[in-house]
Amino acid sequence: MSKIENIRTILLSAEYGDEKHPEILECFPNGPKRTIGLVEVTLENGVKGYGEGYLGVFAPQVFKSIVELCAPYLIGKDGFDILRRYKDLCSVCDYWSLQGAARHTTSAIETALVDAKSKTQKCPAYKLFGNSLKENIEVYGSGGICDTKEHFIEELELLKTLGIKKYKIRAVPSDINRTAWVLKEAKKYDVEVGIDMCQNLADPPINANDVIEYVNFVKNITKEKILFLEEAVGPMDIKGFKKLKETLNIDICGGEVITTPLEMIERINLDIYNFVQPDASVIGGMHAVKEVFEYAKTKKITPVVHAWGGPVAIMANYHVAFGCNGNLVEFPMIPYKLEPIMFGDQRVIKNGNLLRPEISGIGITMNDKIEKDFLFDKKAVYSCVVVDRGQPSDDYWKE
Repeated sequence: MSKIENIRTILLSAEYGDEKHPEILECFPNGPKRTIGLVEVTLENGVKGYGEGYLGVFAPQVFKSIVELCAPYLIGKDGFDILRRYKDLCSVCDYWSLQGAARHTTSAIETALVDAKSKTQKCPAYKLFGNSLKENIEVYGSGGICDTKEHFIEELELLKTLGIKKYKIRAVPSDINRTAWVLKEAKKYDVEVGIDMCQNLADPPINANDVIEYVNFVKNITKEKILFLEEAVGPMDIKGFKKLKETLNIDICGGEVITTPLEMIERINLDIYNFVQPDASVIGGMHAVKEVFEYAKTKKITPVVHAWGGPVAIMANYHVAFGCNGNLVEFPMIPYKLEPIMFGDQRVIKNGNLLRPEISGIGITMNDKIEKDFLFDKKAVYSCVVVDRGQPSDDYWKE
């Protein structure tokens, strides 16, 4: 047992992508800088643990306020009894945020407790989630937010240097020739392509018939198969996901916005996905992801962690994947200045596989210098009001 002595929020802002990157043009109105929201938990034994909530990318000051609300309910309590502390957080927040923003905060605090406990026990965090049978897990490159052929080729070359053979791009139904071009180009690199259709932010989202028509148009241009479709319809369109799974010979996946294990499990029971994508910085923490992993496997549904947050969120997801013997993890490809500093030597990809991290905790470097060098910039937030970036017409991709 070691009591919780202090809980505080750390907001960090750092360079992300570049000013001409399509995601920056769409979603970062104040330029190529991104904020992450961290929680630092200090135990009475002096050990500090770190967690991240994805909310910090979108609403950092809301994240900070919820952490400050929750902290007094945890101070002085046993930091090693993580599931009990999780229940405490649910008691504080669930009445007014059973699903949504507070779950991101719960995620961050729970992960920080996992980090602190595993550091105290001098073991990597994955050991708290099971006896990992794997020394490495296959990686898929997550990028494809590209407006030019040259940019796609640059990302494919990066995958080549890392030996990665799976690549996720972003596309919508109007991107028929663009999708076909990428599928053909990726084939030259012996890379399979999955597609994130980004319907989490669409208003209104497309429907299943639009997706089916898009896939058929692409098939008329190229024989190369689409590996998977992610978030291909709106997150509430259960019937749409079901129709896609029953109609297309393509893996259908989703779940990155789901904020409780119960909702993810209900969707698994509805048989709408081929694989699910829980995120430890969204769904309530690392134990919540473990719960989804364990249930999904009883239904022969593959769990694949979503990992598009900052370095702390990414490593938390990786550790659960190792602890639960996952088969695939996401590798975000847009450069973020904090990543090499905070990862150190703990995120190593060789021959297309992530090597199992082995230092104590979740393997993140955090210190006063990082806080000083990457001060919070209140303008550095992701805007969910997506703007038209003026991308090329789909005719640009015709051969």
